[in-house]
Amino acid sequence: MRKNRHNFFNMYFTTTISITLVLFLVGLVCAIFLCANSISEELKEKVSLSLVLNDSVGQPEVERISRMLTVGAYAKSVTYISKEEALQEYITELGEDPAQFLGYNPLLASLEVALNADYAHVDSIQMIETKLKPFTGIKRIIYHQELINAIDKNVRIISWILSAFAVLMLVFSLVLINNTIRLSVYSKRFIIHTMRLVGATPWFIRAPFVRKHMLVGFVASLLALGLLAGAGYYLRQELGIAFVSVDYISLAILAAGLIAVGLFITFFSSYWAVGKYIRLKTDDLYYI
Repeated sequence: MRKNRHNFFNMYFTTTISITLVLFLVGLVCAIFLCANSISEELKEKVSLSLVLNDSVGQPEVERISRMLTVGAYAKSVTYISKEEALQEYITELGEDPAQFLGYNPLLASLEVALNADYAHVDSIQMIETKLKPFTGIKRIIYHQELINAIDKNVRIISWILSAFAVLMLVFSLVLINNTIRLSVYSKRFIIHTMRLVGATPWFIRAPFVRKHMLVGFVASLLALGLLAGAGYYLRQELGIAFVSVDYISLAILAAGLIAVGLFITFFSSYWAVGKYIRLKTDDLYYI
């Protein structure tokens, strides 16, 4: 009896550890994907437009432009820089005062527009330019098209690579967890066959295996989340690596998704694995 309990414990302990490691790798890839996505959002929100204003523009016109950009959700922030502030920035950066030898301040006031990430694309900026054309107080619009194209292209490539890697990891996890559960059910194949011979229904036979393996999947998911939390804490606190600001909603979705994957895979893997032995004939049990 003690030996059977020991073997039972070892079987489910090994299954739990195996599923935990697989789910940890899946969660790690998903966490990297979330970090990359958050970094790309931050990069896009650093894209800005400079709206150079005419000398004749009045404050009501400036407020109308700012209101159009913020109400339309195009801009994260709009900052007004006066002629005097622009001159001070020029002097600070270059160490020269053009007003001294020209006799007047040649710089113009401007609006510095920090775009929302959804509009940090050349097509979106061109659309914003079209909407700004009716405002006669704007002399010209300046933005770095090459930089925006480079950011957009690199973010798109990285997203595709990480998405493909995440899909591959999910497929591998399905195969590995399915094989792990099939091995654990394999040792019970004669018990399954005996239950079928005495008239037990397929679901009656499956139910204990499904419940136990779903519990294993749930525990493994929690352990995998604990490993992910420990890895994140170590990177942030011990090594000083803080990739992005914490997004609790994304972390909650990741945690819920990982638990759902653990339950989903263990349910169907145990369901199919037991079903295989229910359908086998007595002689076939000795040759698998």
